[in-house]
Amino acid sequence: MNKNLIVFMPSIEGGGVEKNLFIVCNYLVKKIGNLKVITISNKYSNKFDKSVEIVSLKSRQWDRYSRKIKYFLALILLIKEILKNRKSTVFSFQANIYCILVCKIFSVKVIVRSNTAPIGWSRNFFKRLIFKFVLNLSDKVLVNSIEFKKELKKELNIKATCIYNPLNKDQIKKNSKKKSINIFNSSKKLKILNIGRFTEQKDQLTFLKSLNFMKNKINFEARIIGKGKLKNKLQKYINTNKLKNCVKILDFKTNPYPFIKQTDVFVLSSRYEGLPNVILESLVLRKFVISSKCSTGPKEILLNGKGGLLFSVGNYEELASKIIYFYNNKKKSQLMLSKAYYSLDRFDFKINLEKYLKIVDFK
Repeated sequence: MNKNLIVFMPSIEGGGVEKNLFIVCNYLVKKIGNLKVITISNKYSNKFDKSVEIVSLKSRQWDRYSRKIKYFLALILLIKEILKNRKSTVFSFQANIYCILVCKIFSVKVIVRSNTAPIGWSRNFFKRLIFKFVLNLSDKVLVNSIEFKKELKKELNIKATCIYNPLNKDQIKKNSKKKSINIFNSSKKLKILNIGRFTEQKDQLTFLKSLNFMKNKINFEARIIGKGKLKNKLQKYINTNKLKNCVKILDFKTNPYPFIKQTDVFVLSSRYEGLPNVILESLVLRKFVISSKCSTGPKEILLNGKGGLLFSVGNYEELASKIIYFYNNKKKSQLMLSKAYYSLDRFDFKINLEKYLKIVDFK
């Protein structure tokens, strides 16, 4: 009976985690041959190498349902695959707790990749206990930043392995050259960009408050690209505060790089992260970054403030002051950007993918 790798990702939604999913799977399948992806979101099957076997449901109607329903359906598919081959190794990118429990019941090796800092899910006492107990049952826990690794050890006493998000600089630069619409109207105004799901985690409301706070201080245009349940709330804030002439919300883009290329400064306003790809991608395209000092990732990428500007989570006045600083200090900011850009080698595509290969080694 041949060994095979089963990658578990019930709900694929097009964010940073998904980018890593595609990159890692497409690399591993060429090295180990037998790789299956269990997902209910089979509409993204074209993102995978043709050698990757997609295990999903025939009908795409299920992709419209909630994550919890997708988790349940995907767990049934996982059990079926495990019963076919008990020598399988499972690599979970999502719904890790459920996946670990299923794998332990059937005595199957399970590796999990945790994507967001503990602060995002560890405030509830009982949830902390569950995560601490179940994550320690896995054979290996992977995280994507050193700070994340330290927090897991401190908060839950979990020993994790850090593998940075594989960064393919050449591909990002190539995709940034593809034809696209111009999302900004004026070349004379400061062009500001924010990209992310419209959720509490990404906290675009703080970004909007900073723009409202400084709207009479500098000339700017700002764009927010993404999708999510808070879109109407964000649009209402824009309308109420008469920001429509300078701030616009744009739909999610499968290729955001041409739009990043158009901007002067990228702003990340998140309350917590893992290792935000969008900061790495902005730096690859040599765009200055201003980010919240959230757990985890931004401080690590931006060299603790030497490679970009950092502001306290939720502090819109401080964010506004950082944007104004960039506006008035382009030369100093360019030196900071250069430091961040030339430190990107640690996220190298090949180096980090080889680390994934060692983790799932079948020898």
